[in-house]
Amino acid sequence: MSYLEKIRTSSTSPQALEELYQAARQQTQLADFHSGLLTCYEDQPENVLLAAWFYRLQQNAPEEESAPKKTTNWKLAIPLSIITGLALWLITAEDGPMFLDHLPYFVLFWSPIAALFSVAFLTGTSKKNYARAVAVTAALLMTGLYIFLISPGLGDAFQTRYLDLMAIHLPLLAWVTLGITVLGLKSGFEDRFAFLIKSIEAMITAGLYLIFGMVLGGITFGLFAALNVDIPDPWMRLMIVGGYGLLPTLAVATIYDPTLNPAGQDFTQGLSKFIATMMRILLPLLLAVLVVYAFLIPFNFMEPFYQRDVLIVYNALLFAIMGLLMGATPIRADELEPDMQRWLRNGILAVAVLGTLISVYALSAIVYRTVDGGITINRLAVIGWNAINIGILMGLIVKQFKTGHEKWIESLQQVFSFGTNFYVAWGVFLVVAIPLLFR
Repeated sequence: MSYLEKIRTSSTSPQALEELYQAARQQTQLADFHSGLLTCYEDQPENVLLAAWFYRLQQNAPEEESAPKKTTNWKLAIPLSIITGLALWLITAEDGPMFLDHLPYFVLFWSPIAALFSVAFLTGTSKKNYARAVAVTAALLMTGLYIFLISPGLGDAFQTRYLDLMAIHLPLLAWVTLGITVLGLKSGFEDRFAFLIKSIEAMITAGLYLIFGMVLGGITFGLFAALNVDIPDPWMRLMIVGGYGLLPTLAVATIYDPTLNPAGQDFTQGLSKFIATMMRILLPLLLAVLVVYAFLIPFNFMEPFYQRDVLIVYNALLFAIMGLLMGATPIRADELEPDMQRWLRNGILAVAVLGTLISVYALSAIVYRTVDGGITINRLAVIGWNAINIGILMGLIVKQFKTGHEKWIESLQQVFSFGTNFYVAWGVFLVVAIPLLFR
């Protein structure tokens, strides 16, 4: 519920309004409180309580909403990162063992291991939600064990496809584990959407760390090569795989403050501000790409119906659309000027409309290939993801037109937050049900 709605609900209760004001101060959301109160007072100028609050805020200079001072718990983050790297290094030992002679253990199981230590960082720093953390990590580890035990019983035709699919979907379930750790099972859309944004920031941060690590590794290997020194294979793997294992917990520690709720995180400066700005700059570029796509579709209409590679590109584009739309959505209304808000809203709507058209086109190609060649594991997965993305995009468009400009940010956050339920449900379904359906 937004502050505007909360103030309307409390507009006749002095105690409730005071408690709401104090909560806004603690969560560094005074700007939202001020904006909501002003809107309520304009709607109900006869309300004496709202008038008193209006003149109180007018008389006293509004308290500046300082960003929460983030202190990163490096004493816990660094040891856990090192342990993560060592754990991943150990499962690559003995010349890189392969699970069922198809995938390295590292490729399949790195995400549950990384999530385990990231959850330890979150709970160890916040000093709460221990029982919840144990429950969700146990569920994630049981999921990994389920894949480990059921995969050998699958036929050769389905086994490799299932393992390939799990290599993609286990990271999704690892992310869900982190989300439930910090949000619980019952959370408001503000906290859930804030967690989505922080997830995007953490992935980009991990990517930056990875780039730096690759540069440092290249220099290191170059120096050893110049000295004609051969690095033993175990040490080589320790540097590469162990270094990769440092990234997840370090990225989480860099971006997220576990002592605050997701909605109370700092989104106003540093990397958070840079990423939000970058996403909004990329939005018109993505719109231009989608316009070109839409223009070229009639001239190459049957390509995705017959060419699997073309269809893969389409589906990758759809997930890029979803990520960019989420990243471009403001956390709070006071982030942007009204004119910029109007342009941003129109741009998001235009991308959503074109994205829906392309999604429906891609889904029709998948359905055609399924009818023609039969259902497969990959086709089932892609049909589900496309249907979910189409539903989210259509819900976004409909809700924008229903709520109008006044609550456009809130409605976007609600749609994206609600859509995560379907992501979680479909990811769990694919992990559990596919071995039962395709034996």
